[in-house]
Amino acid sequence: MSIIDAHQHFWDPARGDYGWLTPALPDLYRPFLPADLWPLLDEAGIAGTILIQAAPTAAETDYMLGLAAATPWIKGVVGWVDLDAPDAAEQIERRQALANFVGIRPMLQDLDDPAWILAPGRAPALAALETAGLAFDALVTPAQLACVPELARRYPDLRIIINHGAKAPIGAGPQPGWQADMVAAAGFANVSCKLSGLLTELVPGADDAAVLERMALLLDLFGPQRLIWGSDWPVLERAAPYGHWHKLTRTFLARLSPEARAAIMGGNAMRIYAKGHVT
Repeated sequence: MSIIDAHQHFWDPARGDYGWLTPALPDLYRPFLPADLWPLLDEAGIAGTILIQAAPTAAETDYMLGLAAATPWIKGVVGWVDLDAPDAAEQIERRQALANFVGIRPMLQDLDDPAWILAPGRAPALAALETAGLAFDALVTPAQLACVPELARRYPDLRIIINHGAKAPIGAGPQPGWQADMVAAAGFANVSCKLSGLLTELVPGADDAAVLERMALLLDLFGPQRLIWGSDWPVLERAAPYGHWHKLTRTFLARLSPEARAAIMGGNAMRIYAKGHVT
């Protein structure tokens, strides 16, 4: 089984375009680069990663593509494109031609309008993304989650990947609104979900058992063919060491068949992020 960490970040605060990354987050406000992550991957037996954007700029996407070109174990880059730019469709077409560019991630969680992505002016860019066979990482909270099934309906060949289980609090009791929206999203074959970023959503007093319960719910909704494992490193380190998350995942997956484990831990990422793949 070739394990892929399908959600990790690199950054250097000195680049100056992250916005959210300030000295108020001292544990994250420093460079995190391939040399920092590789020992953790090597210890866990992980073969490669998908590098995910952390700044809403084309410059950061270029920075990540440069890192990927110099780092063979980075299997793909999910970058950023200004979906409101007059030439957004052309930008997507140009990016698609780059070997390591596999998708985009608008930072929907930071926008005031929960249905921002559904505005008519963004339709040409989304149609271009669908045509290009690139993935759409949906960085959403429960407030924006309802837009995902509508997006999936409008663009049935667009591969949509919900990040971090849509960031619903874990261990805070039932989340009926979030669960109803996740059921709706999971009803579309072109929507997948990442098992990533869950430990950082634990409420005070909750423990790993609550995370395992959430993982089981996501498995019930999406099945083993539409779950994708990732770490959300280095943000993960605010909640637990890399090895703890990897071990917790292995505990959860132990009850599944070898084929299902292989799919969640790498096969789905390589399939869904493959350029030109149509669901």
